[in-house]
Amino acid sequence: MDPSGEPVPPGTLGEVVARGGNLSPGYVVTDGASRTVQDATGADGWLATGDIGIADDEGYITIVDRRKDMILVGGENVYPREVERVLLALGGIDDVAVIGIPHDVWGEEVLAFAVAPGRTEADTRPWIRACRAELARFKCPSRIELVPELPRNAAGKLLKRTLREPYWRDKERQV
Repeated sequence: MDPSGEPVPPGTLGEVVARGGNLSPGYVVTDGASRTVQDATGADGWLATGDIGIADDEGYITIVDRRKDMILVGGENVYPREVERVLLALGGIDDVAVIGIPHDVWGEEVLAFAVAPGRTEADTRPWIRACRAELARFKCPSRIELVPELPRNAAGKLLKRTLREPYWRDKERQV
């Protein structure tokens, strides 16, 4: 579904939702001595999974991102995986991470971190132009920062919160 709760057509990114008798009725919330069940579904009975996916014409869903990683640029949704996929396809980049950083007018802007040994900041300008040829302009990184490596936990999971923290540290809102 799209952010307003409307179904999206095949080939369009949207949040994966589910409903049915086999779903949990909610979450157990412990507040001191009391325990309550908090409804996990919306008013219409759909459970929002937090996963962003794309369905093909046969209804098979591919998960591509998490809603919490979504960047909101001037009211438009940007899914980092989409931008990361374009950058990695360009060649010369070994690893990449895309995050949203604060922007005074648009709310957020797209920033990419790239592991690209032997490359310089001058090499990033053609990558940004290539993104503009593949993606809507608001989805393209405003800049690409070259880094020796991306922060990962012991299991190898990318730590985007570590990348975001310096940009959002002194902000009232965190997205």
